[in-house]
Amino acid sequence: MADDKKKQEDKPKKHAHGEGPVTDAKAAADAKKAAGGGGGKKKGGRQEKGPKTIQAAQGKAAARGDHPARLGIAYKEQVIPALMKEFGYKNPMQVPKVEKVVVNMGLGEAITNNKLIEQAEEQMMAITGQKAVVTRSRKSIANFKLRENQPIGVMATLRNDRMYEFLDRLLSTALPRVRDFKGVSMKSFDGRGNYTLGIKEQIIFPEINYDRIEKIKGMNITIVTTAKSDEEGRALLRYFGMPFRTA
Repeated sequence: MADDKKKQEDKPKKHAHGEGPVTDAKAAADAKKAAGGGGGKKKGGRQEKGPKTIQAAQGKAAARGDHPARLGIAYKEQVIPALMKEFGYKNPMQVPKVEKVVVNMGLGEAITNNKLIEQAEEQMMAITGQKAVVTRSRKSIANFKLRENQPIGVMATLRNDRMYEFLDRLLSTALPRVRDFKGVSMKSFDGRGNYTLGIKEQIIFPEINYDRIEKIKGMNITIVTTAKSDEEGRALLRYFGMPFRTA
């Protein structure tokens, strides 16, 4: 009788569904920790992780499948060394860079047709890749039949990778589609290295569906840089590939 009881104790126990033998949880945890699989220090029974903001940013980037912008990589690897050599900068932090790009679409006819604002928002989102902000009038002007706080346009401010991706599409795809294109003016700087470009038709962007266009609209694109002079800003945009008109 004693021998039968001893045999039953020596026999490995199994789960209720028969998946395999039951193991001691504490022994398994100790073995895992000894093998280096503990995953780092623990605090209060939970594994310590990095800051939540960093985790959230990394998770969103991985979910979207984000990759560094091509123009951003070119700026770091090619534009910075070229500008340092041309202007004699001693520190890479002195090199001017593009701070932001502001895309603005004014819609004076939206006073009588509110649908133009909705269409402009959709088109701006397709062009820039982010939701546009509706701009409103600051005061009433009776001669223009304009009331205060009335929607009269849309705009979007782009920074970081979205800014570089938009510039890449503008320079390599959109501007070459302009009819009889001969280059952009070199005189559109404001004296502080910022450049403003006017576009007459939004259909030069391939993201716009021509069949859904009710009216051809133009837009202003302002490239804000950290350059201290127009010469530095012009050189920066030239290295980016801005097709300035020579004559």
